[in-house]
Amino acid sequence: MLLLNVSLHPLSFDVWQWLPDPSSGYSVHSVYAMLTTQEVPQVTQDVNLIWHKQVPLKVSVFAWRLLRDRLHTKSNLALRGVINVEASMCVSGCG
Repeated sequence: MLLLNVSLHPLSFDVWQWLPDPSSGYSVHSVYAMLTTQEVPQVTQDVNLIWHKQVPLKVSVFAWRLLRDRLHTKSNLALRGVINVEASMCVSGCG
């Protein structure tokens, strides 16, 4: 299914491409921008692709935590009782 629109050319090279920003590629900033501009992140790829051997381990772990809502964000830390709700609303200099 994933390869239906793929055409092979003998003189072209395979490249990894970050679809939300194909010109500059993957960066933490581009992931943050994608997550903060969408109401619900769209998961379109098979979860098994996260653990592909050519994907760097830190990217696989980040994607795995993201899909399972296990990133250490202030809202998740407050929800699990690690920090209090007031601290989760603080941006900087709150003591």
